[in-house]
Amino acid sequence: MPRRLYYTCGYWFSLSVFGAVSLGLNAACAFLLLFPGRARRGPAVREAIRRLFARWTRWLNSANLVTVTWHGLEAGPLPRSMVYVANHPSLVDATLILDRLPDAVCIFKPALSRNPFLAAAAVMAEYGSGSAGIDLIRDLAAKVASGCTALIFPEGTRTSEPPRFHPLKPGFAAIAKRAKAPVQVLILKVDRELLRSRHRPWWRAPHLPAHFDIHVDRRIPYDPGTTVEQLVAEVEGIFADRLGNP
Repeated sequence: MPRRLYYTCGYWFSLSVFGAVSLGLNAACAFLLLFPGRARRGPAVREAIRRLFARWTRWLNSANLVTVTWHGLEAGPLPRSMVYVANHPSLVDATLILDRLPDAVCIFKPALSRNPFLAAAAVMAEYGSGSAGIDLIRDLAAKVASGCTALIFPEGTRTSEPPRFHPLKPGFAAIAKRAKAPVQVLILKVDRELLRSRHRPWWRAPHLPAHFDIHVDRRIPYDPGTTVEQLVAEVEGIFADRLGNP
């Protein structure tokens, strides 16, 4: 019982801190949106988000709530000018990966634009909305070509249970092709049900502690002769080999 109480209290404390910091950052970004020069401030906001995620990840690790092990990666940030694609087993995947990605842009769901904890920060960070269509591909490709990294969960939703992936959406491949950038595959595995189920209420504390393994898998170099469809099929083949058929 004391052990379960510790992890339940730890979960709620961590969630409260995350919400409070997110709300504060969002309020600051909402204020900055009133002034011109949004694009100039984008890199600074992205770096602030990365640092906050890094501190939150270190807290989760030090409290033994959620630990993360990277495989196939030397210490330090991941390379720039690359499109990173990953499966999506839990709600905290992006926070754990963005800790290691320099100047990263993401794609957020349209519903996030109404979230008081995240909306303004996502806009200031120049993340892309999933409702933007071809404009999203054009904008993110330009950012990757200029030296940013892009983190994309190409399933468009969380990975099914048991770990089997959904058919991949082609947006990541179109972005990589347009940016002439390689695609780096990341495979995430978690040993516990950690906010994984889409039907589990967020307020119900999951079973802790949990451990994430993040594997830096194959890197697919840019090839002008590879079509978007071929690139999607290649990544789906890697996912199928690591996670099971879709």
